Amino acid sequence: MTEVLRETNFTSLGKKKTGKVRDIYEQPERLILITTDRHSSFDRIIAHVPHKGQVLNQVSGFWFEATKDILPNHVISIPDPNVTVAKKCKMVPVEAVMRGYLTGVTDTAIWTRYQNGQRTFGDLTLPDGMKKNQKLPQPIFDPTTKEEEHDRTLTLEQMIAEGFITKELFSKVKEVAMKLFVRGQEMAAERGLILVDTKYEFGLDQNDQLVLIDEIHTPDSSRWWKLDSYDARFAAGQEPEYFDKEFLRLWFKEHSDPYKDAKLPEAPDGLVQELSRRYIEMYEQITGQKFI
Repeated sequence: MTEVLRETNFTSLGKKKTGKVRDIYEQPERLILITTDRHSSFDRIIAHVPHKGQVLNQVSGFWFEATKDILPNHVISIPDPNVTVAKKCKMVPVEAVMRGYLTGVTDTAIWTRYQNGQRTFGDLTLPDGMKKNQKLPQPIFDPTTKEEEHDRTLTLEQMIAEGFITKELFSKVKEVAMKLFVRGQEMAAERGLILVDTKYEFGLDQNDQLVLIDEIHTPDSSRWWKLDSYDARFAAGQEPEYFDKEFLRLWFKEHSDPYKDAKLPEAPDGLVQELSRRYIEMYEQITGQKFI
């Protein structure tokens, strides 16, 4: 049985806040972010996946380094495979969602909204007759609010009116998000991957300068497809080849009511190990480095 990092309790590190996947310790000038192996779905923890925390932390570290010429980030150091020491920033309450393809199945997904008749997304108006998974003429900046209850897709005017962001900061966030996404897509293509969509979070440092925070281009914050088979599969009306993490969710849906049951069944070890293998495979393909 492979060891997993379920939770941490370092009383000496400061006040602890427990996120879905991360344990965050707050200090006066900085945060200690420890990425655990918790796997969250249906608004709860459904499994602990070996090496998942390390993969997420190190993939972020790789991309923070590869994009720091576009925008500074919150990383002070990565002293351990699962740990990032980060600058404390004031969070910008807008999540910068970037989309490169017409896809998705949730209510907020661009394909769902397109099917429901919406044609204008940000600065881009799409023609009728586009197909699911089709590449967009250009990437779309499709921001949502960052709120306790649930994130909302609002227009710039609504966001400014509700006091989420100023016009100046919004245009800076948009410009930077576009550049980060284009860099991500270019580097992904070199590695035989498509960066389909992603989200970025930003903060303001003590000098009110914009900083990239949280995570970047991880298997959890982004959708990844395999590049070499995309064209043929799209032409044939098939779904792209992707790194499927859904199979564990589906198992829980078949064997329980994951939103209502007080206690969930234990995830089968074989499925958990397979998910772990896929996270490692994604790490190696995204970064081009061997997982250690």
